[in-house]
Amino acid sequence: MLEYTPVEIGIIFAAAPLVRFIIPFAFLKGLTLNRTTFNLALGLMALSALGFWPFLEHFNALLIVNICFGIGMSLVLPYIEVIALSEIGKERYGRVRLFGSIGFILVALLLVKTLTSPYSAIAYLIVMALVTIFFGYIIAKNDHHKITQHPQSTPLQALNILPHYTLWLGLVFMQMSFGAFYNFFTIYETAHGISLDMTIYLWSFGVIIEVLMFYFQGPLLRRNLLLLLQIATFATIIRWLIVYLYPENLALLFIAQSIHALSFALFHSAAIALLYSLYENKKLAQQFFSGITYGLGGFVGALVSGYVYEYWPQQLFLSAAFFASIAFVMFLKSRHILKLENKLRT
Repeated sequence: MLEYTPVEIGIIFAAAPLVRFIIPFAFLKGLTLNRTTFNLALGLMALSALGFWPFLEHFNALLIVNICFGIGMSLVLPYIEVIALSEIGKERYGRVRLFGSIGFILVALLLVKTLTSPYSAIAYLIVMALVTIFFGYIIAKNDHHKITQHPQSTPLQALNILPHYTLWLGLVFMQMSFGAFYNFFTIYETAHGISLDMTIYLWSFGVIIEVLMFYFQGPLLRRNLLLLLQIATFATIIRWLIVYLYPENLALLFIAQSIHALSFALFHSAAIALLYSLYENKKLAQQFFSGITYGLGGFVGALVSGYVYEYWPQQLFLSAAFFASIAFVMFLKSRHILKLENKLRT
């Protein structure tokens, strides 16, 4: 609506993931994520959310605000993830995570009726960010676990990702494949004649299916987690190919959106559960998962999808399927993790 080009949109959306990629390395240099740092991150999120309003039409300023918002998010999310996993365990984690999915549906359904200008969306973002920050503060205040990462705990020894590099590459390429979806799905479908209302219903349907998976996935997470990643990734390849081949077929688009239960919900929970089991330094593992997967993968995916959509718009989701295919191959090459996973279970 503000007439930003696809490349500019890609750059803006890439800023926050890039920060999420960089931040975890600061912990290897002595940065400590304690209650004070967490509260400062909440404050940065609040100021950044408010900054979207005056800077929305100024590219450079908007980019800076988005970077600051990304810094806050990259510190807040892993802190809360570890609290959730330590309190309820991996089998019940999805039942808490599904509330984020419900929130997404409410955002989509409300915005489609009120999105008369970009500022209506920004007003909603500010209100929801402030509410989130308030509850984040309450959660951290009432938490009695020692989440702090101390420099003397030798994080490099506790989190050596090189033996599992194929696993991490798979996580990165999988998130890169989502660059087309998260950043351009609405623009892509409306350009193919699908109404904005119907596009929002597609989003909402995918998230409803995601909620169901989060709620019932507990028994699955007691099984082979790497196999779950492989299944979810293969399903994602099919999903992107459907969107590429049939962007105007509503029935097939709804089928593609139903796969979101596998490509996001099951994939996300299986990934964090696997990393939680593999690494002794569990908080740093979640920070690297957020930073490397959603950070580096999201950054490259947003940039690439911006350029693909500007110069080869019809091939946008074909490129997404290509990245997901690489991720699938990487997970197939990670079979050695199965032995370690079985050993950890016993």
